[in-house]
Formats: sequence, C-alpha cells, structure tokens
Amino acid sequence: MLNKDQFADNHFIRTIIEEDLKSGKHTAVQTRFPPEPNGYLHIGHAKSICLNFGLAYVFDGLCNLRFDDTNPEKENQEYVDSIKEDVKWLGFEWSGEPRYASDYFDQLFDYAVGLIKDGKAYVCDLTADEMREYRGTLTEPGKNSPYRDRSVEENLDLFYKMRDGEFPDGSKTLRLKIDMASGNVNLRDPVIYRIRRAHHHNTGDKWCIYPMYDYTHAISDAIEGITHSLCTLEFEAHRPLYDWVLDNIPAPHATRPRQYEFSRLELLYSITSKRKLNQLVSDGHVSGWDDPRMPTISGMRRRGYTPEGLRLFAKRVGISKSENVVDMSVLEGAIREELENSAPRLMAVLNPLKVTLTNFSDGQTQSRRAAFHPNHEEMGEREVPVSKTIYIEADDFAEEPPKGWKRLTLGGEVRLRHGYVIKCDEAVKDSDGRVVELKCSIDHDTLGKNPEGRKVKGVIHWVSAEHAAEIKVRLYDRLFTVERPDAVRGEDGGYLPFTDFLNPESVREITAFAEPAAANLPPESRWQFERIGYFVTDRKDHSAENPVFNRTVGLKDGFAK
Repeated sequence: MLNKDQFADNHFIRTIIEEDLKSGKHTAVQTRFPPEPNGYLHIGHAKSICLNFGLAYVFDGLCNLRFDDTNPEKENQEYVDSIKEDVKWLGFEWSGEPRYASDYFDQLFDYAVGLIKDGKAYVCDLTADEMREYRGTLTEPGKNSPYRDRSVEENLDLFYKMRDGEFPDGSKTLRLKIDMASGNVNLRDPVIYRIRRAHHHNTGDKWCIYPMYDYTHAISDAIEGITHSLCTLEFEAHRPLYDWVLDNIPAPHATRPRQYEFSRLELLYSITSKRKLNQLVSDGHVSGWDDPRMPTISGMRRRGYTPEGLRLFAKRVGISKSENVVDMSVLEGAIREELENSAPRLMAVLNPLKVTLTNFSDGQTQSRRAAFHPNHEEMGEREVPVSKTIYIEADDFAEEPPKGWKRLTLGGEVRLRHGYVIKCDEAVKDSDGRVVELKCSIDHDTLGKNPEGRKVKGVIHWVSAEHAAEIKVRLYDRLFTVERPDAVRGEDGGYLPFTDFLNPESVREITAFAEPAAANLPPESRWQFERIGYFVTDRKDHSAENPVFNRTVGLKDGFAK
C-alpha cells in the first residue's frame, strides 16, 4: 500500500509545488511520465516514476502516462506493454487511458502550419552534414540557412508536399526561425519535422513526416494541462526552446506548463543507457531485457527486488540538481531492509556436506515446528523434518578452525537451527583427502532447550536429506567489474568498449537442497534462506517440477568489500 511518507520530501520541486498551490498559481497538480517506447525501463526511470507519480499522489493530483513515440524505427508494442507493466508493478496508476505523443500528430501539424504562416518556421533543404556546418560551435555563432528567407507561400507548399510524400527521406526539414547567433545552440533554428518513411506502431503508415522531441513534448504537456514538467538535467539547456514553442503557438490549454530539471541517477557498476542496454541484449551478453543482472525494472523484478524496496531506494537517493552518483550498496540496502520484514524464512544448503547422525532413532529423534518469520505470527509455521542423514554447508565445518570459530569442528558441538545440539565425532575423507562426510552424534536432551553444564555458541542451518527439495539456484553478482564501465579511457584517450568490463562471474548456477516447502512455491515467491540471503522463485523458469531460485541480495552488504 502506498502512503505519503514513502516519497522523498524537502526537495526543491516539492517546495516549488507547495508555493504554486499556496499562491494560487495552480489549483491542482498534474504531472506526467513520458518514456520513449524504444526499450525497457531501467533504475533511472524508476526514480522518475516515483517522482512524477509520487508528487501527484502526495498533492492529491494526477499523473499521465504518455509515450513519446516520435521515432518509429526504434519503437514497438513490446516496449509499450513492458512500460505499462513496470509502472503498475511499482504500485502506480496513471490518470485515464495511456496517452501517446502520436495522438497529437494532427494538432502538431496544424501548429506547425500556424508557425509557417506567422513567419516563424521554414522548410530547409540543407543536408544533415551541411546543417552541422552552419550551426556553429559553442564559441562561434551559426550562420543562416540559404533557405531561411523563403516566402510563407513557398514554405506552406513545400511542407504540405513533405506531408504528402513528394520528397525523399532526409531531403527536407521544417525548422523554427529563432536565432542562429544564440548562445544556446538549441535555439539556432532547430528542426521540428523531418521526412521519415517508417511504419508507426500507433498511427500505421498515415505519416511520412515526424515531429521532433522538443517541439512535441512542449505541446503535448500543454494539451494535457501539465502543471509541472519534470526532466533530467540534460534538458536544462532545452528549456528556452520548450518555452519558445509554448510562447509562439495558440495556447491549447489554460494551464501553462513549466519545465523543471533534476539530476539523473547514475548507479555504479551498471549502465543506464538504453542504447547500451539494447546492445547487451542484441549481442547476447545477457538473456534478455529482464535478465536479473540488468538494471531494468523487469530485470530487477525477476531478481527478486520488490516495488516497496525500489520506492524506498528512490526516496533515499532524493531529488536535487547536484550529481546523483549512487553506490550499488544503497540499492541493495533498501531491498534488504524491505525483505527483512516481508520475506518468510526457509533453510537451504547451497554447498552440501553430508552428515550422518549416528545415534538417530525413529522412536526418539523428533522434528520441530518453526515460524516462517520471527516477527510475523500471521505467516504461520512449518514442520522442520529430520532424518538420519542431513546436509550442512561445507563452509560450516573446519578441521583446523581459525580463532573465534563458532561452527563445527572435530570434537566440537554446534546447534542445528530449529533442532538438536550435535557433536562431530569423525570426518570421512576421499582418496584426495577431501572431507566428504561427517559422523555426528545427537544430544537428545537439547531439542528446544540448552544443554546442561555447558554452553554451545554456534548455530548452523541444515536440511534433512530424506525430505529435502532439490533446487536450482542462480547466484548473481554485479554485471561489470568497474564502477563506470562506459567511462574508462584507453591509452589513446578514447573510451574503451563498455563490454570489455563485463564480469565473467556475474552468474553461476548450482544445485542445492532446501526444506520441502521449497518444492511447492509459485513463481515470484520471495524467501530468506536463513544465514545466506534473500532469494526468489524465477518468474519464467520456476515450476513445481523444476524449482529455480534467483539470489536477490545477501544478508550483508556484498559491495562494501
């Protein structure tokens, strides 16, 4: 369940909204989340979703879901569907039906015609290379296109012919007539329409000209009555163009949108470029957009992250204009904290060592019931069965224990979690000298109580070999070996391919054993394996016949090392 305390507070955008409502500038808040459907959403989008939908929720306003679908070659319905699913999974509902920039193509065209009639837009024949040459630099002004002074009549005629498909792709553009000497290069007669024959997922083949983002976004905000248009900082230099467009068209809505920028999220040991994420998928470095190593929302969901954990993370990283570089431990910490309270417990052994309980007796040795969660009685209990042969973690036994060792060793005692105290009497080795079996004896007077006359400090987890469910466990680690894989320079000063830094140990699949309850869990069932970490049954591959668990996060911070 959502509550208003789950969202970042005391940041500058909340202050702006509070002042706007107090002054009467706005009577209600209307935000929007406007992804381009050219890939799956990632952790940076999760922050933006929590901001836009969260502000609407906090101020009892509305938030639209609008697809910025102006680049048909890169967009498709799969991405549209995945974005809808991700937003809903994170716990949010958009206002009304999903919206599309393409819903406004007719209006956008009409506004462009109006700009031409007002002498504020013209058709240009410069090629892309020529346009770059004319644009100038950050220190030198641009120069006017030779087509800038075409008459209104000629521009209208050419623009209609562009729409009607009379010119080849890329041969002409429609540009705004602003200022080629502007210190802001975004105002140097920006292109607002280009010719591109491409099938569109929403409008089909109706159009062969498509509007550009800066033009489309401003007008879409105005049409929808957006009050606060929130963008990441790279759009700060685009804000004058956003305002110019709205100042030079007839107001489509009484509410004048304003754009505000915040810093984008950079997660270390990860990448958040859709193009590079797409490369990971298309080149086969990962199994898909929802690979649990991916920083996509669908990947994190499959990894076992929770909506509540991601919302907590978004709150903790906050909203500001300063650089927002976040260590992976912050993300894992938020997920771990949420799962600590919500995930029931089971025991599983990932690196099994056989233990024979030499004095096991069917009539005397008893199983015990244990709670699924120490703090939540409502989660219920399960039987923890015991048999003559059990498995423990190989790492919980040492022939030559280090100082302070509290686990099992020859002649030493340890308590089995939810069970008896046992003593190791013998270690059986194979021909290579490796310990392959322990022979231990049970103190039958210690079920549910401490032994008399001595202290046993160590407690280890275990499973009954007779009752255990055999499971597949996928152990995931960070996808990259360096903090910023797309920002490493070689000896020549150029950036090295980010794929050079893929972690070859980012996933490992093993066979393990778990309590019998693990055999009958539905997909996306999250559990804590006691003393190990948090795991989830895989969304796609898990079944009762083939139990598959993904490691979500360890019990301790694995990134602090």
